[in-house]
Amino acid sequence: MHDYLLSVILGVIEGVTEFLPVSSTAHLRISEALLTKANLANISMSDGFWKMYSVVIQLGAILSVLVYFRRRIAKFCSTFPAGERGNRTYLTHPLSLTMIAFVVTAIPSFLLTKVIGKNLESIHIMAAALIVGGVVMWIVDTICRLPRTTHMEDMNLPQAVWIGAVQILSAVFPGTSRSMCTIAAGQVSGMSREAALEFSFFLSIPTMIVATGYQLLATTGLISHHHHKAVGEPVSAPIVMHAHEWIVLAIGFVVSFIVALGVIAWFMNWVRKHGFVPFAVYRILLGASLFFVHL
Repeated sequence: MHDYLLSVILGVIEGVTEFLPVSSTAHLRISEALLTKANLANISMSDGFWKMYSVVIQLGAILSVLVYFRRRIAKFCSTFPAGERGNRTYLTHPLSLTMIAFVVTAIPSFLLTKVIGKNLESIHIMAAALIVGGVVMWIVDTICRLPRTTHMEDMNLPQAVWIGAVQILSAVFPGTSRSMCTIAAGQVSGMSREAALEFSFFLSIPTMIVATGYQLLATTGLISHHHHKAVGEPVSAPIVMHAHEWIVLAIGFVVSFIVALGVIAWFMNWVRKHGFVPFAVYRILLGASLFFVHL
């Protein structure tokens, strides 16, 4: 398969799955294994270029969030710290709560980098995480029907800390899904589907920017992974990019951005009318199938 077509396919997969509660990491890893097994492509996410590629297409998805929510972000910034209703503080403004939840997630996740790296290699861990996450999402979406927080502007500090803590699971166990963790945790804490989903999108901005930024620096060799590597384990050398690779990266970035932008708009409307159960069922079926298909 030509690299340009492969880049389009992976860009579409990233754009579709990044913000849906189905785990983009698992889908990219499964796609890599399926394409390689079918001899359609030879992708290895341990290879420097493909590591770089996975980071770049995530950046495309991040940009789609910033574009879609640009007016909301501008409104939050212009009303900081009192908020639109004048009842917020430096600690309880939506932007502050987003950053607090991010910090609660980021510190433990950074300390557990080595564990996260090992889990990324295991399809079985991803399969189990897909199933468990699907069951949890189904139960939560069925039970939590009387929210007391219907708008992101009404969130409180304990809710933000709780959501940030639960999101650590998505970092440690690939396949869990960052958006699934934030949405389910939000609903458990008393938030409506819409409020939990919107906070999930906002929390994805600092989370993904920092995570992809760190991966980008590590992949290009600008920072070292010495403190996370075993003695004698080789350190990744900086990769050399040619025109062909730059075009592949550009295609993946643009495709991921366009697809993710459409998915965000669709998902926001879907959740208002339906719920998360269809995604829970899909996760369970996908996870179960991975145990029967050796990748």
